[in-house]
Amino acid sequence: MSDARILSGKPVAEKVLADVAARVAALRERGVSPALATILVGDDDASAGYIHIKQRQAGELGIDSPHTHLAADCTQEQLVASVHAYNDDPGVHGLLIQYPIPEHLDYDAALSRMDPDLDVDGMHPVNMGRLAIGLPGPLPCTPAGIEELLSFHHIPVSGREVVILGRGATLGRPLALLLAQKRPTANAAVTVVHTGVPDWKRYTQRADILVAAAGVPGIIQPEHIKPGAAVIGGGVRYAGRRLLPDVDERCAQVAGAITPRVGGVGPTTVAMLFRNVVRAAEKAVADEHEGQR
Repeated sequence: MSDARILSGKPVAEKVLADVAARVAALRERGVSPALATILVGDDDASAGYIHIKQRQAGELGIDSPHTHLAADCTQEQLVASVHAYNDDPGVHGLLIQYPIPEHLDYDAALSRMDPDLDVDGMHPVNMGRLAIGLPGPLPCTPAGIEELLSFHHIPVSGREVVILGRGATLGRPLALLLAQKRPTANAAVTVVHTGVPDWKRYTQRADILVAAAGVPGIIQPEHIKPGAAVIGGGVRYAGRRLLPDVDERCAQVAGAITPRVGGVGPTTVAMLFRNVVRAAEKAVADEHEGQR
């Protein structure tokens, strides 16, 4: 049996979403209805399911959820037109294009046409730039969720060595930027390695906090971890409906604290999405008030 402390994401998400619900209620009392718009292209069952989950969660929080469903054979121009329609709608505070989209379409090009302030995924080039230089803006959801998870479970980050295995645009790179910032819940010495680095294990073995973000099932084995380290499984793949994490479950025999195979980082990612929505709505109200002064 393992003595590793389990870093569940569920209570983290519950705390964040309770705060979001209270802030949504406060906005509604002022006559503002926060809204998260979604765009789905095609008829992929998994993507449609993800949209349904987000819409259901939005409803529970009191957030409106306008939606556009485009045909799988739509053009890039039609996709961009849908983005622009939501950009121009003052009642919309957040927007996401469900990924993946059909191969003939350019997701990054469509994303770049989005108003950066509506980008609740935090992946717009402008928002990645804001993150890089420390300006406020919507944060990428999974990195922000990992920071929140570490803080909630009282895993000290400041001054410690964090090693991230994986350099992807949605997790590894933005997480490195986030945890290096000078804040009490960050301020770490961060190293980013990947499978192209010879003997990457010598880096992971010295980490106080190890984040697996490679998307390679079972790549992190017990011998890759410093005894007592906190281990966060951020990268996953699926075999059918079965989730295959980067971190082998036997790592719990070595780690001091570890995320579970299911219910770790995932719930916090969704919570951060809705935190970005309510922050965007609050910013819109503040900007409108400032413009009236």
